Amino acid sequence: ADRLEVVVHPPTQVIVDLQPGKPSHDDIEVFNDSPERMYVVADPAQIQSPGTPAERRVTVADPAVSGLLVTPQRMVLEPGQRRIIRLAALLPRDMSERVYRVTVKPVAGPVTAETTALKVLLGYDVLVLLRPQRIAGEVTALRSGRKLVFHNDSNTAQEIYEGKQCDMAGKTCKTLPSTRLYAGAQWSVDLSYDTPVEYRLTAGNGSSVKRF
Repeated sequence: ADRLEVVVHPPTQVIVDLQPGKPSHDDIEVFNDSPERMYVVADPAQIQSPGTPAERRVTVADPAVSGLLVTPQRMVLEPGQRRIIRLAALLPRDMSERVYRVTVKPVAGPVTAETTALKVLLGYDVLVLLRPQRIAGEVTALRSGRKLVFHNDSNTAQEIYEGKQCDMAGKTCKTLPSTRLYAGAQWSVDLSYDTPVEYRLTAGNGSSVKRF
């Protein structure tokens, strides 16, 4: 397979988090790690109602309408070559965040083979979060038996992670699943015990541990 590497910070996540009070643009680095020339496209889309049953991925050709400029959207990378793609918000920050996905992928070039050939191309889906000017609200949780239901009543996505629950004696502890919970969305976790649950929550700028 032809390999295309996308580098962002932190390098373990393909996420561009545009926090309030900071520049409304960031760069990602694209690296051709294959021995062949690669033709690359970057296709942006706005995500409406993310994390809910009504979620839609909407492609808008005009960045002045979608609010996100991706440049360049097309490029040619020689073997070992690196290029920078800039992601820039064109519209002011709203009261709630705007969510985008940018698909960065190689497209098929010439395939030369004596027999029928298949060219496998791998790409990346970059998550772009344009945070609101002021982050307000919080994540709430309601327990019903051994089920914990989170609801994001804030105006931005929240990371819910490092979940832990221990038995009554405190000798056996279980790691609980994690998620990114978008504004207005809900998420449930099945529990093993009736004891309290701990989770760490963050909106990308500082974090806190809460008990439920």
